[in-house]
Amino acid sequence: ALEQLGVTMGFWKIAMRPGKPLMYGQRQTDGRTVRFLGLPGNPVSSLVGSKVFLEILICALLGTPQEERIADAVTATDLPENDRREDYLRATLERLPDGTMNVTAFDRQDSSMLKLAAYSDALLIRPSHAPAAKSGDPCRILLLD
Repeated sequence: ALEQLGVTMGFWKIAMRPGKPLMYGQRQTDGRTVRFLGLPGNPVSSLVGSKVFLEILICALLGTPQEERIADAVTATDLPENDRREDYLRATLERLPDGTMNVTAFDRQDSSMLKLAAYSDALLIRPSHAPAAKSGDPCRILLLD
């Protein structure tokens, strides 16, 4: 339907969890470029898509600098190996006196569990095909606060 309206799709369905059905496109109209970002219908998937894509797009369109939201941390729990999709695990964050950030991913990550998103301080980023991680291993996080 979007292509019939003249939207050129940049991507649709991406290798991330949650948020796979996210889409982006643009359309030229009256000499302007109109951008389109379609967020998934699931609330948690929309939250993650907004944090990973929408905030960056808005800052770019406004020409404003974007805060650095990706940080180094240490996982406080063991994590299984990852499959082909990049995961954004809802997690809590503990800042230690030495500056280290310990991150604990919630055990359940079902994207319908909106309550866990409310309790999350960060999203623990698990790259695609990441090997299993042990408690104390370094990791990357996307800060939510």
